[in-house]
Amino acid sequence: MTRLSVKALRLYDENGLLPPAHVDPSSGYRYYDFEQALAAEKVRILRSVDMPLDEIRLIVEADSPEVARKQLEAHRERLAERLVAQQRILAYLETLIEREGDIVVYDVEITEAAPKLIAATKVNTNLRRIGTDIGTGFGTLMQALGRNGVAGSGPLLIVYHSVIDEETDGDIELGVPIDQEVSVGTEVYSRELEGGLMATTMHTGPYEEIGLAYHTLTAWISEHGHEIAGPPRESYLNDPQMVQPEELLTQVEFPISSQER
Repeated sequence: MTRLSVKALRLYDENGLLPPAHVDPSSGYRYYDFEQALAAEKVRILRSVDMPLDEIRLIVEADSPEVARKQLEAHRERLAERLVAQQRILAYLETLIEREGDIVVYDVEITEAAPKLIAATKVNTNLRRIGTDIGTGFGTLMQALGRNGVAGSGPLLIVYHSVIDEETDGDIELGVPIDQEVSVGTEVYSRELEGGLMATTMHTGPYEEIGLAYHTLTAWISEHGHEIAGPPRESYLNDPQMVQPEELLTQVEFPISSQER
């Protein structure tokens, strides 16, 4: 009736999503009432659209259609974001095909960065929501500066204090150079961004394709006898609302601690 496998029914019983009406104590067989078929069908349909089990539980147990609707709308937005990301990946793959597999080559150089005063805010994020969190974080930062009459004096930047991957959350620091110290509460603060020797390269193109720039930099640092001396930084040299994705300029820097040998 439900088209759910025995394995699925066992899983949904274990996590409390669809417990059986009765379990035979001697055989362990699970028995379900006919009234549970509708809930089982809901579970099957929602799993078919890749909804997580904890969110399905909220819908199955919802007291009102409005609660279920909000959960479905939230999942729709997440799927839409995922679709956009997949479309970008597909476009990048098409670009590689057009180049006949030729990978972009990055030029690496050593620069001396001066310390600079920045206004900043920290965000804990992961790969699934990093784009949204960056947008929200920069919005919080710039609104706070605007309320206090402080203008940025350089390009927006991010310091990646943690390694963030598919399974790991981490902290990033969103900042902008300023000419005067500012204190606008617990979220936004000012500090000196450390200067020093930097291995740097320029990425041209969508932000989602920046990974190769990082691989190039870390390999170059190792090959030339340097050591990474701090978290990497990205500086955004033009506005994504003003240029096409393929024209975006992002400077990537790694602090390094030893001279070339």
